[in-house]
Amino acid sequence: MADLKYTRNIGIMAHIDAGKTTTTERILYYTGKNYKIGETHDGSATMDWMAQEQERGITITSAATTVFWHYKGDEYKFNIIDTPGHVDFTVEVERSLRVLDGALAIFCAVGGVEPQSETVWRQADKYNVPRIAFVNKMDRAGADFFSVVNQIQEKLGTTPIPLEIPIGQEDLFKGVVDLISNKALIWDEASNGSKFFEVEMPEDLKDTVAEYRQKLIEGVAEENEELLAKFFDDPDSITEDEIRAEIRKATLSRKITPVLCGASFKNKGIQSLLDAVAAYLPSPLDVNEIDGINPKTDKEETRQIDANAPFSALAFKIATDPFVGRICFFRVYSGSLESGSYVYNASTGKKERISRIMQMHANKQNPLDRIEAGDIGAAVGFKEIKTGNTLCDEKHPILLESMKFPEPVIGIAIEPKTQADIDKMNNALAKLVEEDPTLVVESDETSGQTILRGMGELHLDIILDRMKREFGVEVNQGAPQVAYKEAITQTYQHREVYKKQTGGKGKFADIIFEISPADDEVKGLQFINDVRGGNIPKEFMPAIEKGFRTAMQNGVLGGFPMESLKVRVIDGSFHPVDSDALSFELCAQIGFKEACRKAAPILLEPIMKLEVITPDAYLGDVTGDLNRRRGVLENVIAKVGAQAVHAYVPLSQMFGYVTTLRTLTSGRANSTMEFSHYAELPKELTESILKK
Repeated sequence: MADLKYTRNIGIMAHIDAGKTTTTERILYYTGKNYKIGETHDGSATMDWMAQEQERGITITSAATTVFWHYKGDEYKFNIIDTPGHVDFTVEVERSLRVLDGALAIFCAVGGVEPQSETVWRQADKYNVPRIAFVNKMDRAGADFFSVVNQIQEKLGTTPIPLEIPIGQEDLFKGVVDLISNKALIWDEASNGSKFFEVEMPEDLKDTVAEYRQKLIEGVAEENEELLAKFFDDPDSITEDEIRAEIRKATLSRKITPVLCGASFKNKGIQSLLDAVAAYLPSPLDVNEIDGINPKTDKEETRQIDANAPFSALAFKIATDPFVGRICFFRVYSGSLESGSYVYNASTGKKERISRIMQMHANKQNPLDRIEAGDIGAAVGFKEIKTGNTLCDEKHPILLESMKFPEPVIGIAIEPKTQADIDKMNNALAKLVEEDPTLVVESDETSGQTILRGMGELHLDIILDRMKREFGVEVNQGAPQVAYKEAITQTYQHREVYKKQTGGKGKFADIIFEISPADDEVKGLQFINDVRGGNIPKEFMPAIEKGFRTAMQNGVLGGFPMESLKVRVIDGSFHPVDSDALSFELCAQIGFKEACRKAAPILLEPIMKLEVITPDAYLGDVTGDLNRRRGVLENVIAKVGAQAVHAYVPLSQMFGYVTTLRTLTSGRANSTMEFSHYAELPKELTESILKK
């Protein structure tokens, strides 16, 4: 446990193409984990071990590794998770941030804060994760460090504090000025950036350095009265260690985000980044404790981050390995676990035997005999486990807060190419759904087809590719389908009487209720019981609520689920003999259908937030094409030699958009898209969809 002070559980998060995997590869090289540097562009990156990742040059699944780094005479252990930047794999970022103590946010010095950077930043805010920012690609044409720092402040609502100032930009970028030590450092190209040396500070930077060093010391001194007094008397008397201690405090409380810079591809800036992780990001001890619910008493309990406390851990990722079967990645919050012992899954109520514990390095495994509080590991032997399950000591059960995942927005119908492969396909789907909580498999009741739903075209594309490679199942796929939803727009009061008499005991239920659109921000069913005087006994209320909740899964227009609904039960009556819970549940279901038809139902469609970066010459073509797709332009921001077009476009209009965009702009534009919200579908389109 003494070593926990020197442990860092961190994630690397960023927009697509900001250089996460390239940075991780440099970290593996400088910490001695790898002897040569892997690259994404030639498919040799260690952390991108899946065949699909190597071919496409993107990260799909979050990979974990453990490295060691020496800082100020102590050895630090970093558990690092490299997460994907593509919005289709947002689940990987979500589940990683849930179990990490700190994060490293990487920004491209040219692109700055892009839409997906905002998404991952919000995810980190949700889990209160302190972070350090690293402005990468300082060697690229158009790189601008100070512009990115301003964007971090404006778009992400945090206080960025630069700890370094770049020496030169674009082709001339060769080093940094460390504002804490006030020294200029330059990397040695011959040693792959392994060595760096101190040089005379460039004259043209002296004023900028003085200004930003002043800001840094001012910002740090504000938090500490003694330092503030020193700052006014003699700013030079504040020591480097005092500055670092205050930066650490302010970072942990999320008052500031320290910013560093470099060029990972050119091997510059990585060592100071590793030093900053050791110096400013939290250890498991800084997190101190974790709260959960005792499933037996429903009372809140707390676990100290301590190897001697009762065992508790959270499973944050399930993967299938062809050789060892199901691997469960988990973060241990308290206590310890030994290989071969039993754990209790508080989420399923079952005991499981852990046959082996391992530390992961991408897709390679190093066996461990024991794992303790604060560590991240993987285990084999689970019969039944899902992402977000809590593992604990059976004598001291606890349920930790799980994770919420976004709903899928796109679906395709699939069938195996040969009938003999039906079982194989179902088996493959079961394993993939277990790994990925944003993947949903449904059976269409009317056509009997299997529908696969996911977060986007790329997501489903990768899943089908994995089915073929890993499970040997080839499938035929239908055209993509949009996940529409239904809503009502008016308030309507209705009385439903359900009567059935079939010799002996009959069925009877009578409900008077009002349906209306749910209040703002409310998702799902908003159920209000306004029955007075016991006209409907309390014990039937859960059945009525269940009836409405079930009915909402199939709306009245096209059988699409209803996103939200407010139901107020006003009155009703019951029969002392014939009324039972089932009668009221069925009565609610029938009443829902009747009432919704009269409450002006509408169809809702998913709207995507789109960003297109295009050279100036093609701006008119790109915006004209978006108008044809029913897009609503939000704004156009000028960048270096390009324009960034922000728009909201219906998902139904965006299938195959990447190909069209390439044609329009001769392959020079790129786009990113993420789900934004649901909005009403125009009347004329509603009719055409309902006719299908």
